[in-house]
Amino acid sequence: MSWAGPYQYEIGKSREPAAPVEVVFDEHLPTLLCLSHLRWSFVYQRPQHLMSRFAREYNLLFWEEPIATDDAQPWLEVRPDASGVQVLVPRLPHGCAGEAAERVQRELLNGYLDKLGVGDGLVLWYYTPMSLAFTEHLTPRLTVYDCMDELSAFHGAPPALLEREAKLLDRADLVFTGGYSLYEAKRDRHPEVYPFPSSVDVEHFAAAREPQDDPPDQAAIGRPRLGFYGVIDERLDIALLQRVAELRPDWQLVLVGPVVKIDPEDLPRLPNIHYLGGKTYDELPHYLAGWDVAIMPFARNESTRFISPTKTPEYLAGGRPVVSTPITDVVRTYGDTGIVRIAERPEAFVEAVEEALADAEAPDTLHERADQILADMSWEHTWGLMKEKLQCSI
Repeated sequence: MSWAGPYQYEIGKSREPAAPVEVVFDEHLPTLLCLSHLRWSFVYQRPQHLMSRFAREYNLLFWEEPIATDDAQPWLEVRPDASGVQVLVPRLPHGCAGEAAERVQRELLNGYLDKLGVGDGLVLWYYTPMSLAFTEHLTPRLTVYDCMDELSAFHGAPPALLEREAKLLDRADLVFTGGYSLYEAKRDRHPEVYPFPSSVDVEHFAAAREPQDDPPDQAAIGRPRLGFYGVIDERLDIALLQRVAELRPDWQLVLVGPVVKIDPEDLPRLPNIHYLGGKTYDELPHYLAGWDVAIMPFARNESTRFISPTKTPEYLAGGRPVVSTPITDVVRTYGDTGIVRIAERPEAFVEAVEEALADAEAPDTLHERADQILADMSWEHTWGLMKEKLQCSI
């Protein structure tokens, strides 16, 4: 089945598409509905890597959190992605919140699933337990909870999150975790919990090993460069960043990524700290190529207690030595590699960067060691292992 899109639905009736784009639904394939707190087009990370691969074998529906609209009636935007994923965005009128928002999302979802003719083969894949409020009436063939983060520890987490997670753990057939620390926190709460730490698209980031021109907004920044990309939020240790910049004013700190949930005015503003804003997934290797050392200056707080940063293997695939604060899963996985150095206090962080800069002067040795570490860490490998778990459970 195929039709033009993106279709925009009011409850019970459709609108004319804004622009003709092909949306494909194969009646012979099972359907996987992924319910995410992250937007498909925001930062390319775990959900995008996995769902774009599952789209090879499923009709893949990716349900995002609602966005307010000035329209009087709610509607559902269906936006096809080149990966084969259909991104579904509920558009709710301003003021539609709480139980009303949950009811409307349930009606929009039911209407779309009915239109597609989704039958008994539905697989539900949750990244956020909050989506249970408008999906618990569904009768899926299989339910997966991919717990990539401890969302309850994040700033602004909904009060109901822990209660709904408990319900989701009762309903789920499989629970995956984004790292070993999360696995240890969840393994006693479900009989089928499996750790799947951060993986990497080695070929994509290995492009950073090749000589190339700097992106225009990075080209004028001096050397040596310490670089970070990712969401800039409460997980970043901004006091550490400021102190490192003060201790070594000759070093240039480059931060690539959107600022979220913190006031941009609270970020340190020094001549050698450069905020370049968010970039696409395809652009990241080009920025990484221009750094001497990749850094992960994460704060030590509740929001980072269980993280397993995807950027660690990405930085290594790009051929860069790494300096990180002592995040548990980073220490556990990479602490003895010799090319990922761990330091917490600013003075120790500076010393570790100095050692990493020396590593960067021997790129062949660095690349060989990185390739050994990354040998079994591809997203393709992780997806294959997850797929086996699903097949055994269906």
